[in-house]
Amino acid sequence: MKTGIIGLPQVGKTSLFKILTKAKFEEHGRSNPREAHIGVARVPDERLDKLSALYSPRKTTYASVEYVDVAAIGQETLKESAYLAGLRQVDALIHVLRAFEDESIPHAVPIDPLRDIRGVEFDLMVSDLEQIEKRIERVEKDLKKMRSGDLEREHALLLRSKEALEKEQPLRELEMTPEEKKLIKGFMFLSQKPILYVLNIGESAALGADLETAVSRFKLDEAAHRPNAGATAICGKVEAELAEMDDAEAADFLESYGLHESGLARLIRKSYELLGLISFFTAGEDECRAWTVPAGSKAPQAAGAIHTDLEHHFIRAETIRWDSLLDAGSEAAARAKGTLRLEGKDYVVQDGDVLHIRHSG
Repeated sequence: MKTGIIGLPQVGKTSLFKILTKAKFEEHGRSNPREAHIGVARVPDERLDKLSALYSPRKTTYASVEYVDVAAIGQETLKESAYLAGLRQVDALIHVLRAFEDESIPHAVPIDPLRDIRGVEFDLMVSDLEQIEKRIERVEKDLKKMRSGDLEREHALLLRSKEALEKEQPLRELEMTPEEKKLIKGFMFLSQKPILYVLNIGESAALGADLETAVSRFKLDEAAHRPNAGATAICGKVEAELAEMDDAEAADFLESYGLHESGLARLIRKSYELLGLISFFTAGEDECRAWTVPAGSKAPQAAGAIHTDLEHHFIRAETIRWDSLLDAGSEAAARAKGTLRLEGKDYVVQDGDVLHIRHSG
């Protein structure tokens, strides 16, 4: 699952990507200024940390999110086929918004994140509208040659999507049945992708409070609560400093600002949630590990995330909530208390479950 990082020039987008993924490259002097960068970030998870403390495993493996940093977005870049192709491949978007003042980093217009959201959203919708209009023209030609149920359903959905875009309603807010989503999936429309707005605010003595109130202060509450959207805030300057520290130094540094965790930890979790993903765990002396599955997955699908053979030969899943396992102190104690239970093929895995798969393979 990929999350694309987009934004206007001089918002701190690429710096955020480098901190997130610990990537090292020069922003200037590249042979291709439109080149996308891809990196992976670990999803912080206190639950997995506590399970590892209980088991003391040889290895602890966290869930991860893949991020793609593309060139600054705009009407011109969205006309470039290579740029568009790269952006269409991602599953969700992070839109980084400048909310800091810095004379050393020029900005042509006053700081206004809400204006920037509307501008970029408009560009995404125009790109989708052009694609839809071309497809409608093609489908109507095909319908004149031969009527078919699939073409008629696609035509109706495209017309409904076109109407929404003409009203400046992004496709992520358009209600669709699972069948309609499947029908339109191949187009990879940009305004249909879930989006997380990330305010990059300036450093301050009251940074903890400023981060908490940033979404409201910059009037993003309404945008953040729209379907398939969310918002959070970071301070890129502080995150860059944290990235150079060890864990003990970072903890002290965060405490000095009244913070319990970095903005990046919160951002990574929110982008993970935005993708509709949950984590379940496997735990033992060899490894404690977080596994990623879509919300709503059943036990055999979770087994398949571990290994395809486990899905094919699935029998039962020994299941317990991570905190119940911690309270019991061991699997044996949990089994004795009756909190470790057996679940079958229809069990819907919950975020935070610890699973042990029984199989016939």
